[in-house]
Amino acid sequence: MSKVVMRIDDNLKKDAEALFNELGMNMTTAVTVFIKKAVRERRIPFEVSADYPNEATRASFDEVERMISQPSDYKSFPNAKEMMEDILKDEISN
Repeated sequence: MSKVVMRIDDNLKKDAEALFNELGMNMTTAVTVFIKKAVRERRIPFEVSADYPNEATRASFDEVERMISQPSDYKSFPNAKEMMEDILKDEISN
């Protein structure tokens, strides 16, 4: 058996160990499963790509598109002062 040493962010390691524990395996078993699948398929067994824009950014883009295409569904204000007054009014009533 060979030993593999790698560095990984502490929080990522903790999160991964918790997940793998839920799945009934330890870190070594999970990494071994990944490596066996990669070797068997002769590729990384999942898509590797830049996550840009990320999900939150894409959701923001979608919301702006909806605001542009359906402006009547959204409140609008002539200035920031009136917007803040409306926000504060809603906060006080809740």
